[in-house]
Amino acid sequence: QVQLVEAGGGSVQAGGSLRLSCAYTSNTWCMGWFRQAPGKEREGVASTTRGGTLKYADSVKGRFTISKDNAKRTLYLQMNSLKPEDTAIYYCAAGVRGGCFTTSDTSYWGLGTQVIVSS
Repeated sequence: QVQLVEAGGGSVQAGGSLRLSCAYTSNTWCMGWFRQAPGKEREGVASTTRGGTLKYADSVKGRFTISKDNAKRTLYLQMNSLKPEDTAIYYCAAGVRGGCFTTSDTSYWGLGTQVIVSS
């Protein structure tokens, strides 16, 4: 059983930065960040596996960085140069297979944290 709790969301001006965190109760093969804007499908943002595979959505490459602190049992998403189109609810997820970049690879989910980027 894995429980995930996100934190760090908020409202920022375009060009600003936020760091999201996801505290988890136990380790898994992979973890990822997803986001969902109103009326849109949930999409993968960034993911990492214990095998060392990293993946980012094209829209966030060069701006977002995913990292993990196993000692603190916390997953992070550093978001820089934020744009209005980054506005969404961001979810932390974990899985036991694949790369955790798609929802089909994930079994555990946090409740999400809101990110609003104003122009």
